[in-house]
Amino acid sequence: MSWWSRVANVFRSDRLNREIDEELQSHLDEAIDQGRDAADARRALGPSLLRRDQSRDIRLVAWLDALRADAVFGWRQLKKNKLTSTAAIVSLALAIGSGTSAFRLIDALLLRPLPVAGADRLYVVSREEVRAGGTPSSYEEVPYPLFTLLRGVAADQAETLAISETVWTDVTYGSDDDREKVHTQYVSGRMFAAFGIRPALGRLLTEDDDRTPGAHPYAVLSHDYWTHRFGQDPLVIGRTFRMGTDLYEIVGVAGERFTGTETGTVTDLFVPTMMHHAVTRFDATWVRVWLQVKPGVAVAPLGTRLDATARAFETARVKGFVGVPASERDRYINQTLSLKPAAAGVSTLQKTYARALMALGVLVALVLLIACANVANLLSAQAAARSREMALRVSIGAGRARLVQLVLVESAWIAVIATIMGGLFAWWSAPFIVSHINQPDNPARLFLPADWRVLGFAAALALSVTGLFGLAPALRASSVKPSAALKGGDDPRDWRRVMHGLIGAQVAFCCLVLFIAGLCVATFDRLSHESPGFSTERLLTLDIQTGTPQPPDVWNQVADQLRTVPGVEQVAMAGWPLLSKNSMNTYVSVNGNPPTDEFTYLLAVSPGWTDVMKIPLIAGRDFRPSDTSPGVAIVNETFVKHYFNGQSAIGRTFEGAGGPSSQRSEIIGVVGDAKYRSLREPIPPTAYLPLPTRDQNGAIRNKAYGAFIVRTTSTDLIALAPVLRQAVRNAQPSFKVGTIRTQEQLNQAQMVRERLLAMLASFFALVALVLGAVGLYGVLDYSVLQRRREFGIRLAIGAPASDIVWQVTVQVFTMVITGAIAGLALGLIVARQIDTLLYQVHASDPGMIALPWLTLVTVAAVAALVPVVRALRIDPVTMLRSE
Repeated sequence: MSWWSRVANVFRSDRLNREIDEELQSHLDEAIDQGRDAADARRALGPSLLRRDQSRDIRLVAWLDALRADAVFGWRQLKKNKLTSTAAIVSLALAIGSGTSAFRLIDALLLRPLPVAGADRLYVVSREEVRAGGTPSSYEEVPYPLFTLLRGVAADQAETLAISETVWTDVTYGSDDDREKVHTQYVSGRMFAAFGIRPALGRLLTEDDDRTPGAHPYAVLSHDYWTHRFGQDPLVIGRTFRMGTDLYEIVGVAGERFTGTETGTVTDLFVPTMMHHAVTRFDATWVRVWLQVKPGVAVAPLGTRLDATARAFETARVKGFVGVPASERDRYINQTLSLKPAAAGVSTLQKTYARALMALGVLVALVLLIACANVANLLSAQAAARSREMALRVSIGAGRARLVQLVLVESAWIAVIATIMGGLFAWWSAPFIVSHINQPDNPARLFLPADWRVLGFAAALALSVTGLFGLAPALRASSVKPSAALKGGDDPRDWRRVMHGLIGAQVAFCCLVLFIAGLCVATFDRLSHESPGFSTERLLTLDIQTGTPQPPDVWNQVADQLRTVPGVEQVAMAGWPLLSKNSMNTYVSVNGNPPTDEFTYLLAVSPGWTDVMKIPLIAGRDFRPSDTSPGVAIVNETFVKHYFNGQSAIGRTFEGAGGPSSQRSEIIGVVGDAKYRSLREPIPPTAYLPLPTRDQNGAIRNKAYGAFIVRTTSTDLIALAPVLRQAVRNAQPSFKVGTIRTQEQLNQAQMVRERLLAMLASFFALVALVLGAVGLYGVLDYSVLQRRREFGIRLAIGAPASDIVWQVTVQVFTMVITGAIAGLALGLIVARQIDTLLYQVHASDPGMIALPWLTLVTVAAVAALVPVVRALRIDPVTMLRSE
């Protein structure tokens, strides 16, 4: 009989039994027909059941048939113990689903290779430095002239490419009124060929397109952008669009899978690096240096050569710095250059969320361990209740391996169902999390396919958890002693110790989850209640760009037009809104002294800006329409404290190392401190300069970009936004309104990561508490069940209720306290690794330590309530009769 036929017979057991019975009966009938006595024929054939089993073993795969029988029996056991099975499945489904979801996110952002040739040989140049105060920092952007030098050094060992960070830019395909936002990357002409990318339509950029600054305004669309913007129209080739002052021609569409090198952002347009306005500047860091190392090339020596070149470049560059402190010059020179693996791409999103995702992975792993310990305890209690059944199986010849298989198959049922439910949870939850990790006007986009990587991880996770929670009950069941079990069972105290140990581990992990969750929630709470120093109520910001720079009078005319719009209370101008992550800084020299080594931040604002922002004027006066920069300035309180030791600053002067403040400015006013670039950062010394500004020759500069800050009388800011956009267009058609945002949105965008971590940590903390409560309840209930005779006797001889409560809870609560101590110790260690994610929260704060303790004690008390009541209600008479 073929092997496949034997496998098929495993799943047609009833039919096979009938065929064997018919065959055996035919042998009996044949013997009787030959004249033999029926009884003698049956005796000669032997026991029918034995013969049938022997014949079955020949006609099917015995071990597979045993596995099938165990699966059927395991399914019946699940249906028999519905409550325990449901608790186990739901516990594991949440844990496995969370784990798979976390893996999808980590894989998509940090692990999945770019769909390009030689991704495993991709590296990006990283520059490490130590900032003031000893804070280490790293970044990837360099000036383009440095890229040119590095390309020459690595020419014989690697393909060197310049690829910018994705830029969120405005483009127009028709009239200037039809502006839209796109993600643009400036790339080397050699990039597409080096990455092995083929065009889906037209042609891609070449080396010839990237030789001369501003000479080849060509663009390649990503397949994604071509699809959702143009509906895969083949006539898009040759179409033009305007970006800034340049008119670009679309020459091709990239292959479908490649969407840029910035993981988490889908690039829409690729244009040559030579079209960037700063391609020749030595003081503008904007391009990333990518190296596709040739096979067999050692990376470390190549990095050393590049580091020496970069150090020589910086040494020459700092010689042109004017008014920069010597310490800052040394910081630039002492930067170290290294090559960082970049197979999965490089992006700001990775930097922002890499540590957060690692913290999420730790939480998921802890919840998974809690769930496994919980289910192991539930199944252990169930296995103890089946000791007589297991004893009978051993008595009739079942081996230990067979019993282990029996229990593991039942555990596998739980794991399979939990994995399916967890997979559905992961399918929903991963995109949900992605939708919450960026601001609405520029959302992150991560590809989350359910491919072999994800399915393989889910399968490995299912197998792992089956072993984690199923092995202990299986060994417990297989080690049963028939004589002891049939007489009433082994002494349950040994196994209770194992269960209590699992409870201790479960509580430790639960305490660690609660501790981390408390830190994350407290961080979000502190940050959300952090005062920015100005009022965000009814405040709108309008980002403005003009085709050509416009004089101040034109900007003032648009502001006057906005003031006439119904619902507008006040209007002012600024270089950019506060907390928009834009900034300008310089080193400041006061009273002719050498410049300090701390940055002072600058912002150009119009008269009345401080009033619109509700930043209090503490001393001096506001700007007047006649004030220009350089000449006068308003500074914040931190500026006064830092440079004047808190003494009066009115009438004092300062000058910067470059930019609008390079000439001397007189301080005419002092205002309250306000957050500048980030809610997290301490308020820096800040100088507000008047609009307009003058150049080195004293001529008024025209402005090509800026922001209007509008305070309204209406609370319906969304309805007012299109009215303001139209008012700008009516006042000056050349003014293009980019993004209109409320100041509250800008503030909230500062807390996206913290909000996400607080939300996820709270969810996992809740899951951990529920699992912990179920586990505690299961162990206590099992303990009461095993000791009900003892408790009955104690009650019969007059033991008080407090003694019964103590007997029920003392061992478990000892493990709860021990586990909580261990969990807090682990929490203090883990908190050091996530310190950068926290804000004004310390792991050693009494509140952070007390919260997990109080929560666990409360949950343990609630979980113990039902078992304690059950123990107190035991009828002594019934127990004594049983004895």
